Amino acid sequence: MNDGGPAFPSHGSMGEVAQQGMSLRDYFASRADDRAWQQFHYQSDGISSVAWRWRYADAMLTERERK
Repeated sequence: MNDGGPAFPSHGSMGEVAQQGMSLRDYFASRADDRAWQQFHYQSDGISSVAWRWRYADAMLTERERK
């Protein structure tokens, strides 16, 4: 599964990634808007907000790859 790589990598003195932190997928899921989920929830199969956040993050990564 593509997680988008590190969202906020920390680079060492030699330019290497010293610490990766959270993935870009995790970041996108954490930033998903609850108001958008509420609108989606009433128009869909009633998935949980957590499941919707992961679908949102996956959609963001898919669109990002299309560039």
